[in-house]
Amino acid sequence: MNNSYKKAGVDISAGEELVNRIKKTVKPTFNENVLTGLGHFGAFFNADFHGYENPVLVSSVDGVGTKLKIAIMADKHDTVGQDLVNHCVNDIAVGGANPLFFMDYLAFGKLDIDKAEKIISGFAKACRENGVALIGGETAEMPGLYNEKDYDISGTIVGVVEKSKILDSDSVSSGDVLIGVESNGLHTNGYSLAREVLFPKYTLEYRSDDLELPLGEELLRVHRSYLDLIGKLTGKNSVKVFSHITGGGIIGNTKRVVPKNRTIYINWTAWEVPPIFQLIQQTGEITDDEMRRVFNIGIGLIAVVSPEKVSSVLEISRKMNYNCFTIGEIK
Repeated sequence: MNNSYKKAGVDISAGEELVNRIKKTVKPTFNENVLTGLGHFGAFFNADFHGYENPVLVSSVDGVGTKLKIAIMADKHDTVGQDLVNHCVNDIAVGGANPLFFMDYLAFGKLDIDKAEKIISGFAKACRENGVALIGGETAEMPGLYNEKDYDISGTIVGVVEKSKILDSDSVSSGDVLIGVESNGLHTNGYSLAREVLFPKYTLEYRSDDLELPLGEELLRVHRSYLDLIGKLTGKNSVKVFSHITGGGIIGNTKRVVPKNRTIYINWTAWEVPPIFQLIQQTGEITDDEMRRVFNIGIGLIAVVSPEKVSSVLEISRKMNYNCFTIGEIK
């Protein structure tokens, strides 16, 4: 018997076909700083920091967790790539950074070229929307480690910020106000608990009067990018620090940018918790404390501002079509 890599579950030719397919999708994300196309061993980016006196590189790496299970169940793969890029963009933008380039990693049990192409088209779409170059990535086929229809994705983003303009906790003081900016759903956190409580009872097609979309589409809403809002508010010197609300919830994430000798007070009645979170809580009989620790419960970004800046931040945000609320203060 003649053994081969393909018989063992890895199809090299499929990987080569995927690279050829995605070149036209990825190239529009390039800018004048990208020095190579796809196919090289490394991706080259011209580090032109003209206009910066003391540039600091900022990087982050992340995934989208078990939200991928919903995408696989729904056989919809063109949004999770957008989730990943936007999540990574937010993570460095809240520190004041301007994103430069993004790189992805995909791992399949068995490479499905059509699925991979849709995922990467999502990367490219979000990169274009955020002004980020998608300069490279890796696609792995790992039979025996992943089930045939399963896959995982992760991404790395690199940006730059002027050292003197890094947003950190040093400027936060007692009396500062917390402004919460609306999320559009779960974003990329809490899906293991959501799946655990929802799918023994409901299907992806489930609809209710409270949900705008069928349940599956509600759960696959794209993680929102706040880059434009963060850029506008930092340009106006209106915000001391931002908190991107991901795993750990509002308190868990915001305490990372607040001095340890300060307390975060949240008025949990300052906004209405969106219906998707209410459905999860009621179905799973989940406590308020657990919901607040696991999910963003409707707030995707928090801006910490001095009291005299509150009105202008609310006005700017609402003019940019972001629903926002005064949700607490620093004590």
